[in-house]
Amino acid sequence: MHETVQAVTERVTQRSRARRQAYLARMAKLQEQGVNRQALSCSNLAHGFAGCGKQDKEDLRHFNKANIGIVTAYNDMLSAHQPYGVYPDIIKEACREVGSVAQVAGGVPAMCDGVTQGQPGMELSLMSRDVIAMATSVGLSHAMFDGALMLGICDKIVPGLLMGAMSFGHLPTLFVPAGPMPSGLPNKEKAKVRQEYAEGKVSDEDLLKAESASYHSPGTCTFYGTANSNQLVLEAMGLQLPGSSFVNPASPLRQALTRLASQQVCRMAQEGEGFTPLYKMVDEKSVVNGIVALLATGGSTNLTMHIVAAARAAGIIVDWQDFAELSAVTPLLARVYPNGQADINHFHRAGGMAFLIRELRRGGLLHDDVTTAAGQGLARYTQKPELVDGKVAWSDIPEASGDDEVLRPIDSPFLPNGGMNLVKGNLGRAVIKTSAVAEEHQVVEAPAMVFESQAALTEAFKRGEMNKDLIAVVRYQGPQANGMPELHKLLPPLGVLQDKGFKVALVTDGRMSGASGKVPAAIHVSPEALDGGLLAKVRDGDMVRLDAKRGVVELLVDETELDAREVTPVDLRDNDEGFGRELFRNVRKLLSSPETGASALLD
Repeated sequence: MHETVQAVTERVTQRSRARRQAYLARMAKLQEQGVNRQALSCSNLAHGFAGCGKQDKEDLRHFNKANIGIVTAYNDMLSAHQPYGVYPDIIKEACREVGSVAQVAGGVPAMCDGVTQGQPGMELSLMSRDVIAMATSVGLSHAMFDGALMLGICDKIVPGLLMGAMSFGHLPTLFVPAGPMPSGLPNKEKAKVRQEYAEGKVSDEDLLKAESASYHSPGTCTFYGTANSNQLVLEAMGLQLPGSSFVNPASPLRQALTRLASQQVCRMAQEGEGFTPLYKMVDEKSVVNGIVALLATGGSTNLTMHIVAAARAAGIIVDWQDFAELSAVTPLLARVYPNGQADINHFHRAGGMAFLIRELRRGGLLHDDVTTAAGQGLARYTQKPELVDGKVAWSDIPEASGDDEVLRPIDSPFLPNGGMNLVKGNLGRAVIKTSAVAEEHQVVEAPAMVFESQAALTEAFKRGEMNKDLIAVVRYQGPQANGMPELHKLLPPLGVLQDKGFKVALVTDGRMSGASGKVPAAIHVSPEALDGGLLAKVRDGDMVRLDAKRGVVELLVDETELDAREVTPVDLRDNDEGFGRELFRNVRKLLSSPETGASALLD
């Protein structure tokens, strides 16, 4: 093992000891109770299988078959989750073939940040993760199940499912992906049209045509945002079948992998040596493996909150210092948009997860003594699945990458580090993703231009007020202020300014997620402006320094002057109403800082 990876893992283990032991004791108690279905009264059980077919009902009546609870994030508005509509029938049939039963335990909401970007509904996005966690727990609370399958892919859905599943960590549980849509309009062309639209050079019709050519069919969006980062992290943690993350929805292999995952969780639920509860799969080492894989591929900054929250649900405490130290020793092995021009399908064809995990193992950057969906260790995860006579088989991959512009070996990386850094200073602590930021743009010192919404910045850009060196400070975008929406609408105008030769950067207590690109952006600033953060005292013209290389974000104003400044009251009442926001008003006040997961559920 690399000494830094080992040291961080040991620190996480020590830091988490009391919390983790309490969690494990709770799981052991639940496991000792055995199959809860046997404790149900006749009336309880009759309700539990009343909707089943004759054979399933007979099997559940006698307690001699495993019953797998399906928690699904299906809806047909969200392209990534549309394929899940047919999964329950596939799963039920596959489970019957190995002498088990499956039932849909419940559904969870799955909103699309791509639809809600810049809209009021986006302010519910992060909080939807906690709703999903609670809905998962409600679905599994009926004491009917011996194991579980989680059907979810996108931004807040996977972390929410995992958080909820950890409350039932005594159950064997696997995640079942649906795969990315085939490649559409190249990402470079899509980004070009977006910037041209921001400059007023193309029409709404032209922009919609480009966007529709990019997001064009069922399946996950193909850029390397939070959805695909989720899948990569789950597989690196061993919570999905090897090589299953990025197989397209219409592929025969996709359905075969779904059937196999269904049957595998049935085997994991059988009493005996093969019994594999989720709490044994998610431990300190598997969490570190997930972080390393994320960093090696320049994944979504959203995972700096989601991994933290999911780990805490398992009694494990990780923080941004852990991410930063792991990033410093984890080389960047992949270039996938926005860190390059390729999409996730190109990554998969170049060798994908098997190549990535093989190389990270070779560099001593992954723990191999972990429990996975494929058994003990990560050896199977260095192979690729394929159909042989209608059945899934795994085979070794070529020694060389299929495309050195997309995926590289450990001894010839794109960068020597993962490009996700912790920056800190008097403005607080923040995350910055530098893997797509040119070196000459990684240090910016410029006057602040302060905004309290992304709409205000967009309007200032349209009025021509931003044609200068500046650091855009976009505040009151944190969890407690407005639910911490993603601020993707900022990227095109800031990108235009950078292309004109101005020195520009962004500092915000909001999010940018996997779309963080060529403009340096210190995001998730904590404490947020509404919670006592110094962001609330920044004024137009104040000098701000963002140094991604040294890990610094500072307001260059004398402390005496800052102490004398009063915070100008801000009216946030509009955040409380419309699009269901009134129902989340009190929840928002309970959200923790981003570094502790931005959750209302976890202490």
